[in-house]
Amino acid sequence: MSPASPRNMSDYEAVYRSFQWERPEHFNFATDVIDRHARERPEALALLWSDEAGNERRFTFAQLRQYSLHAAQFLASLGMQRGDRAFVLMPRVPEWWFLVLGCIRSGIVFMPGTPLLTTKDIRYRLSVSDAQAVITDASLLDRFEGLVGTGRVENWIVHGHAPSPWVQYEPGSGTGVHGLSFEPTRADDPMLIYFTSGTTGMPKMVLHTQASYGLGHVVTGRYWLDLTPEDRHLTLSDTGWAKCAWGKLFGPWSQGACNVVYDFRGRFDAAKILKMLAAQKVTTFCAPPTAWRAIVLQDLSKFDLSSIRHAVSAGEPLNPEVIDTWKQATGLHIREGYGQTETVMVVGMFPPLEPRPGSMGKPSPGFTVAVINDQGQEVPVGQEGDIAVRVAPERPVGLFQGYLNDESANQACRRGDWYVTGDRAVKDADGYFWFVGRADDVIKTSGYRVGPFEVESALLEHAAVAESAVIGVPDERIGQRIKAYVVLAPGHVGSPELAMELQEHVKRTTAPYKYPREIEFVTELPKTVSGKIRRAELRGTAKPS
Repeated sequence: MSPASPRNMSDYEAVYRSFQWERPEHFNFATDVIDRHARERPEALALLWSDEAGNERRFTFAQLRQYSLHAAQFLASLGMQRGDRAFVLMPRVPEWWFLVLGCIRSGIVFMPGTPLLTTKDIRYRLSVSDAQAVITDASLLDRFEGLVGTGRVENWIVHGHAPSPWVQYEPGSGTGVHGLSFEPTRADDPMLIYFTSGTTGMPKMVLHTQASYGLGHVVTGRYWLDLTPEDRHLTLSDTGWAKCAWGKLFGPWSQGACNVVYDFRGRFDAAKILKMLAAQKVTTFCAPPTAWRAIVLQDLSKFDLSSIRHAVSAGEPLNPEVIDTWKQATGLHIREGYGQTETVMVVGMFPPLEPRPGSMGKPSPGFTVAVINDQGQEVPVGQEGDIAVRVAPERPVGLFQGYLNDESANQACRRGDWYVTGDRAVKDADGYFWFVGRADDVIKTSGYRVGPFEVESALLEHAAVAESAVIGVPDERIGQRIKAYVVLAPGHVGSPELAMELQEHVKRTTAPYKYPREIEFVTELPKTVSGKIRRAELRGTAKPS
C-alpha cells in the first residue's frame, strides 16, 4: 500500500505564508455551511452511522438540513431563545448532530458532556453554567437521578421515552419547516461551551464563538485532516469531547466530507474498529494515542485497510514505535497534531511535511506559534519553554473567547502578546515542535528537567509494557525522583526482577538519568473522561522520600 498524495496542501510554506482568516460580521455553521452543501450537493452523503449490532443509518446534506431545522423549531417551541444554554449528554446517535445543529442554527449555546460523566459531574456543570435546558437520551436518564427539577433548568428534553417533566424529542422529517428561518448570528456570538478535562483541577468553562470553531476548524479539516467532498472520515471520539467537534462535526462538514460515526457503548474493541474501517471504506482516520496503541497490537494484515489514505492522531503525544508499526502494515505515517479544548489545530504534521516520529509538526496556517520563556520572549532553538500562540496585534479566529467566570485563569494564560497553553516544548532548527509535557508534569531531578512522555515512550518499547504513566515524587536529595506506574501486557507478571529489567531498558533507550528509580505495577491508570492520564492524581498518592 503506498501513501496517497495530499489533496489540499502540496507546499506547506506557500500555504502558511498566504493564508488569511475569513472574518465575516455574521456567521452560522448551520446556515452558512450545512445549508450551502444542501443546496449545492443535496444528495451527497453527510452522515454514515452504524453500531455494533450492524444497524446502519444514512443521511444526505439535504436531510441533515431538514432534520436540524426541525430540531431548531422544536427547541424554539419550548420557549428557548438565543443565548440560552443547553447541557447536551447523548451517545453517538444521529439525533445528537440534529439537535446540536439546531442549537447552532437558532443561537442556543450548547454544552456537550460525555456519557462517562457521573451524576456528581453533571450537577457541577449544571450549577456553574446556569444551564436553562438539559438534552439527553433515554439510555442516560440514571445520570440525572436527583437532579430533575433543580437549579435553573426549565426544559428537560429526552430522546426516547421518559416520564414528566421530561419532554420527548423525536426527529422530524422536516415537514413544515420550509421557509423557517432564524435571525443571523454574529461571528462573535457565543456558540459552544466546553468543560476542560480537569487534569489539574475542577473543569473550567471554555467559551467558543460561532466563528472560532465554525470557521476556525477549516484549518483542521482542510489542511490537517486533508479532507475533500469525496472523503469518508472517521474520528474516534464520543460526543462530549472537543475532539468530536474537531473530527465529527466542524472539521469534516466544513469540507463537505462524509462524517462516519460508529456507535459503540462498551469497552474499546480494536478488532471491531478495524473491521468497521474496512466495511465503511473509510478514507481518512483519526484516533487518540490510547486507541492507536491498542490497534497496532492487532494483526493488521488480517484487515483490508486499503481505502485509508490518511491517518492522524491527537490528544497526547504518540509513541514513535506505534507510528512505525502502523507504517509497516499500511505504508502510512500517523501524522500528529496539537491543539486544546481552547483551540483548533495549532501545530500539525501536515501532509507535505517530512514525517519526524515524535514531533508535533509545524504551526497551522493562520497561527503564529512559538516556544517562549517567563518574560514572553522566544527562546533559542533547542531550548525548552512554554508553547504559546500570538494573540496580538491580531487574534486568530480559531481561539477560544476566554474562560467563563474565571478571571484568574484568563490572566494566567496571557503573557504579553501571547496565549500560553500550559504545555512545554522544544522547537528544532527546522521549525518542528517537540512536546515535553504539561508544565505541571515536567520533572526536575538531579538538576535535569525530564518530560514524562519520553520516559513513558521508552517504557512502551519493552514488550512487557502495555501502558505507563510517569511522575516526579519529592525527594530531599535530588529534588524529585522519577516514578513509573506500569500496566503490563497480557502474559506478563510484575516482579522486582521485571522492574529492574525495565529500569535498565530505559537507561539503554534514553539518557541514563531519565530512568525511573521507582516502578509500581498497576492494573489501570487514572484518566480524565477524555482519556488523558491524570498525573496530578498519581502525584497526590505518591509518597515523598
